[in-house]
Amino acid sequence: MISDLIRIFGRIGLMSFGGPAAQIALMHKELVETRNWLTEDQFLRALSFCMLLPGPEAMQLATYAGWKQRGILGGLIGGGLFVLPGAIVIAGLALAYGTYGDLAWVAAVFLGIKATVVVIVIQALIKVAGRALTGPIDGLIAVAGFMALFFLALPFPLVIAVAALIGAARSTTGPAAAPAPPARLGHSLRIVLVGAAIWAAPLILAYMLELPFLTDIGLFFSKLAVVTFGGAYAVLAYMTQQVVVDFQWLSTAQMMDALGLAETTPGPLILVTQFVGMVAGAAEGGVAMALWAGLMTLWVTFVPCFIWIFAGAPLIDWLGGRPRLRGALAAITAAVVGVIANLSLWFAAHVFFGTVEPLVWGPVQTIRPVIGTVDPVAVGLAVVAAILLLWRGWSLPRVLITLAGVGLLHWAIAGGA
Repeated sequence: MISDLIRIFGRIGLMSFGGPAAQIALMHKELVETRNWLTEDQFLRALSFCMLLPGPEAMQLATYAGWKQRGILGGLIGGGLFVLPGAIVIAGLALAYGTYGDLAWVAAVFLGIKATVVVIVIQALIKVAGRALTGPIDGLIAVAGFMALFFLALPFPLVIAVAALIGAARSTTGPAAAPAPPARLGHSLRIVLVGAAIWAAPLILAYMLELPFLTDIGLFFSKLAVVTFGGAYAVLAYMTQQVVVDFQWLSTAQMMDALGLAETTPGPLILVTQFVGMVAGAAEGGVAMALWAGLMTLWVTFVPCFIWIFAGAPLIDWLGGRPRLRGALAAITAAVVGVIANLSLWFAAHVFFGTVEPLVWGPVQTIRPVIGTVDPVAVGLAVVAAILLLWRGWSLPRVLITLAGVGLLHWAIAGGA
């Protein structure tokens, strides 16, 4: 059975391109249709539960499926093999990026990737909005979240916390939940306590060894791991602000390159955090620090995902019957629509315009692209990406590779300048 778990989840990990929708469809085919490891009802209930958690829902679903087969060991195999192939590829790309990222032809390739990223984020906005905005109150929460971030530059965790409080206050009625057996609650609590200690161990070690950069990396991405409701897109604007403006680990262009590369690899998109950590580490202390920063980032990003599943999976039915919890998480999902809208404008401005200036007017803190610096090539590449991805229905890896090639071809025709 262990060998079967390794073989099946290894194949899922290697084939998990195209984001969570494609990844979830792949797992449904492998786990429900082909192997009957999960029933349809178990799969859907587990998926709903994973969507309520912070972190990548597809990776957590793989962890749950492994847990159902062989307990914690099976969960470690399922979730670990879902992440491992992409993490290896990202590590190689990050090291290569540090060596070749400043070359002119590489910049041309990344222009095509960045233009595609703009379309990808807009596509994510449309999909999330269709799922999350089920009524006028949800729409108001989304608009308020967008305005709080884009015009007032309020912290992302504050926006999410306020949305959760609003959602919980609105959800005062619902079906009564059957109480979970005390033994299950006690088991879940033990999992959380032991898991938290394991999660914190590298951070404590880095602090004791007086490694401030690794400590900062670990603390920041630990915080990010617990606020990633709504998937990676939901926290990209917050992460970018912190990484680019506050910590100054990466430039804006490097941050966008990171997302483009993460889109081309298997595994969850949140692996973009590993790329960010490694590029920042390379700038701090060369290849060795890049590798240590990458490992620290992977650890603090994904260990919590295992904790949530191992602690919460036995309580899925009980948690699903808590109306206030459901309401809070539904409101968070609505706020995420505003977060992604903010991200869409931010990305588009930095891809399509050569100069983007800060704009401060009283309480308003936003950005203002300089119209005269518009890049017609970037706009044209985004139009091509939109046609191929949204109209022609090409797969995401195919569009990214095509647009990277088009960007390189334009650079060559223009004289390689």
